[in-house]
Amino acid sequence: MQKIFILIAAAIGLATASVNAQQRPVRSGNQTSYSSSTPGQVRFGIKAGVNLADWDGETMKSVQDLVDMTNGSVSQEMRTGFHVGGYVNIPVAPGFEIEPGLLYSQKGTVLKGKVPIEAVDFLNTNVTITNKAEYIDLPVLAKVYVGEGFHIFAGPQVSYLVSNKVSAEAGALGFKALNQEWDMKNGFRDIDFAVTGGLGYKFANGFNVSAGYDYGVSPIDDNGSFDTYNRVVKASVGFTF
Repeated sequence: MQKIFILIAAAIGLATASVNAQQRPVRSGNQTSYSSSTPGQVRFGIKAGVNLADWDGETMKSVQDLVDMTNGSVSQEMRTGFHVGGYVNIPVAPGFEIEPGLLYSQKGTVLKGKVPIEAVDFLNTNVTITNKAEYIDLPVLAKVYVGEGFHIFAGPQVSYLVSNKVSAEAGALGFKALNQEWDMKNGFRDIDFAVTGGLGYKFANGFNVSAGYDYGVSPIDDNGSFDTYNRVVKASVGFTF
């Protein structure tokens, strides 16, 4: 699957940035379809949505080993965050658009654990470690319409790490004994490369919804020694003006 994504990204990189036509909704009876319109007309849009972020690679294999060793007392979870930003919609040909964007996006991962000792189970001791990575994403998407407003999209994405923090929370009997956060930007790569793709639907009034997946292709650590990558599931709503 990684090779397929890379091939898609390469094809997009070779695509012309010339604007030849624009898509617009055209009504025929009770049907709404999309066809070419005035050449050179560009539209701007905004979007926001939910992120479900995680890591994949050697680090997570070590976490899985830890889960096995502790009989499930340690668990890995996705970090729930959000993304928000804007995009430029550039028609290239009937049914085909290029869409560069600029988004603030929250990524990272979550580890949860409890003391695996039966004698202290009644204390309900727990620890949560959260990596809070904040990125600026610059995707360049190719959008292909395959039906009435329905489209698929894919493309390369470059991300800049704005902030990276780790928080630790620990508690027992419902009370927090530890709630601390510290900076961890050093040691992490400032620039992250990914390929992204998904499905969407654009209504005639400009409102649109989409679901996508970011597949990191460069290690997130500065030395590239951990072979650990960002993975993000996205659900978005937007509006094209």
